[in-house]
Amino acid sequence: MNSRGVSRRQLLRHGGALVAAASAFAAPALAQARSRIRLGYLHVVAVDGHIWTGLDRGSFDREGIDFELHEFNTGPEVFEAMAHGEVDMVSAGGVISNYLALGRGRGFLVNDIEVATAQLWVRPELGVREIADLRGKRIATTMKTTAHIFLDRALRANNINPSEVEIVNRSMAVAVKAFIAGEVPAVALWVPFNIAVREALPDAVRLVDASAFYPQSAVLGGWAARMDYYAENSEVLSRIVRAWADANDHMVRNPAAAAEALQLHYTQSRPADIAEALRAQKLYSSREWKRLYADGTVVKWLQQVSDFFMTDAGIADSLRAADYFDTRLYLSTIG
Repeated sequence: MNSRGVSRRQLLRHGGALVAAASAFAAPALAQARSRIRLGYLHVVAVDGHIWTGLDRGSFDREGIDFELHEFNTGPEVFEAMAHGEVDMVSAGGVISNYLALGRGRGFLVNDIEVATAQLWVRPELGVREIADLRGKRIATTMKTTAHIFLDRALRANNINPSEVEIVNRSMAVAVKAFIAGEVPAVALWVPFNIAVREALPDAVRLVDASAFYPQSAVLGGWAARMDYYAENSEVLSRIVRAWADANDHMVRNPAAAAEALQLHYTQSRPADIAEALRAQKLYSSREWKRLYADGTVVKWLQQVSDFFMTDAGIADSLRAADYFDTRLYLSTIG
């Protein structure tokens, strides 16, 4: 885990553009009571793209939000940190549908639909040229994540029971290293780990990505808070939603500019890589999201992923998405 505090003063040192943006809103920001929040997150565009965009634009600053950022490698790790009281809230991927169904927090905001962020890569020289070749083979991935959901659906869609393969459960960085080293012939990963594979193994083949199973298998990533924090800080959560909406709508309206700005936070990636990562997720405007919250679509999508996780774990008495995810906060905050 990497921890870093991000305050208004620190952001103002990042460049003239940020100074100008902050100065335009200096009076209301200073007049508003500020809230410092320990936020756990994953450093992948589908999860932290809204965070960095909102910080760079001053969206969170204008709402009086100061984040103390804690970076984690996987969704299970970030939820464990929240369970231990190390962070107040998290932003994660499809794993939210697992831990929230187990009562490990309350969801209140979704970032995007991870349409093609999960991908299946294979090495033909190790005996895998098509999905049928995976029977009896080892596949590296991180279980209880977006990549795991995708792998299960890709196998079943091709008449392979997951029991017919050996899933090697590792953190994604370790899983990708194992694939590159030739220890496994296949890996189910999420963007941007595809970049490391593509650069290290020009002959590796991307067989399929999650877009092949959309919208029937839509996977949502989003935000959740500890139960006690959620119960006591509804006004703070509303401010986060408003700031998020400003960042989100900027990303929707100006994808090229958003990608260019985000690349500064991904120094090992090229602008084209960030643009590719943004295309792998589906964003809606804040008003379009309001419709999807109101008509039950968001809850339905969350529930279908929870069903996968709970079935896989053999759990029959989990919480329903309608109970673990609060749609009212968003609907009452976004005009």
